[in-house]
Amino acid sequence: MNTDDPELALLRAEDRVLEIQTKLHRWARDDPHRQFSDLFNLVTDPAFLLVAWDRVRSNKGAKTAGVDGRTALSIVLRVGVEEFLDGLRVSLKDRSFRPLPVRERMIPKPGGKLRRLGIATITDRVVQAAVKLVLEPIFEADFLPCSYGFRPGRRAHDAVAEIRYLATNPRRYEWIVEGDIKACFDEIDHAALMGRVRGRITDKRVLELVKAFLKAGILGEDRQLWETNAGTPQGGLCSAEHNDPYEQCWVMRSVDSSGLVRAVAGVERCA
Repeated sequence: MNTDDPELALLRAEDRVLEIQTKLHRWARDDPHRQFSDLFNLVTDPAFLLVAWDRVRSNKGAKTAGVDGRTALSIVLRVGVEEFLDGLRVSLKDRSFRPLPVRERMIPKPGGKLRRLGIATITDRVVQAAVKLVLEPIFEADFLPCSYGFRPGRRAHDAVAEIRYLATNPRRYEWIVEGDIKACFDEIDHAALMGRVRGRITDKRVLELVKAFLKAGILGEDRQLWETNAGTPQGGLCSAEHNDPYEQCWVMRSVDSSGLVRAVAGVERCA
């Protein structure tokens, strides 16, 4: 996509992406069993890559480098956006693209514990963002109305408002069940997650990309390289996208197996 006029090019790209996302969502909503087999061309579409770049560049994490030491600004100054995206598109289409390990960063949590963040390279974040632009409208159609975590246009405050609504007259629900999946991001089963994704996505090239990110590895603060055989590092654009289909499936199985017929679950999740 020609970026001689960056603002105009971005506006046109956003319009194209939104139009396609609307169609994907409608098709997925109208047919819960529909599988999508030709999505890779959207991931590599210049409009999707440009919007993905803008999302990454606009994020406050754009100033933080991955294992390759590059930030969004350094790419702009040393390579140029158009050249960067053109090269990335070529590497995706000829399948030479390989995600790099994420850079580990341990941050303190309340109570003295530490949370592991995985900082991907800018290049990998752009590809993740492009994949997310394509997959999100499809899986959005499968989420329940009571699901609020990591979804566009929804937040924890909306869940609180729903709980208040259900707890007041004339509804007067009396029980609120709060639950948390221990170390959820660290222990996500890759096979189970990929199986969940395959329920909707049959494009092997897209599936290979998702799996490649899951298996990219972690470069620890001690400079040791760790394989990732389970889990998805917190901090990446795709961590939430990976988690939602997995978590909803896990929660629904838990509810079914326990015989619980009706419950209001208030879940507060912090990224």
